[in-house]
Amino acid sequence: MYQVGIDIGSSAAKAAVLNEGKLVKTLLLDTGFSGRNTADRIYGMLEQEGITKENAAYVATGYGRISVPYADRTVTEITCHGKGSWFLFQENGTVIDVGGQDTKGIMLKNGRIMKFVMNDKCSAGTGKFLEVMTNRLGLTLEELSGLASLGNPVVISSMCTVFAESEVISLIGKGTPREDIAFGIVESVVEKVVQLISQVQGDQYFLTGGLCEDEYFCGRLSHSLKAPVKSMPEARYAGAIGAALLAEE
Repeated sequence: MYQVGIDIGSSAAKAAVLNEGKLVKTLLLDTGFSGRNTADRIYGMLEQEGITKENAAYVATGYGRISVPYADRTVTEITCHGKGSWFLFQENGTVIDVGGQDTKGIMLKNGRIMKFVMNDKCSAGTGKFLEVMTNRLGLTLEELSGLASLGNPVVISSMCTVFAESEVISLIGKGTPREDIAFGIVESVVEKVVQLISQVQGDQYFLTGGLCEDEYFCGRLSHSLKAPVKSMPEARYAGAIGAALLAEE
């Protein structure tokens, strides 16, 4: 019997498949315009590998969890990210998940969620903010981090993505080097994440979500938090893994 977790986020959709307690498969797709269509695509991809409603249990989570018609149940993101992060890291600490539309901080102790915070009121400090800024600079996220690592400090102070974009446009107009602007963009996100996470501080941190493989971002976050920030490629799927674990239960 397979256990399938599906995490339909605002930007990316993830699926994780467990079998006998082991992670055997992951999928990553753009959510696109319709979460329902993306969920159907995920089912079709799994069906091609012999994973169907007949031999699997499904749990959905994330921004678009109600868009998964074949899910046996839906579970909140916080619960799934907490369980998935404990599965991956097996250590006490605070999970930082920088999502497309929100940023979450989850304090874990012995596999239990002790406290959590979430910023879902403003896109500043989220993946959406980075998407807007990289588009403005004509860069990919990887290129942004690469340039930022070469830049000098530039402050982008606006708390709102729209006004922050205006600041970037102004900096471009002044001829500010692109690497300096990139540095300011990354630091702006780091600062907002640190402000949020101050409510669930820990001795160490685990970065999940779409930035989990960005070594530069991870390093800047660690520098600002003055504590280790650990991650791994599978951390992108923490929510989906947690959902799969709940399907197993």
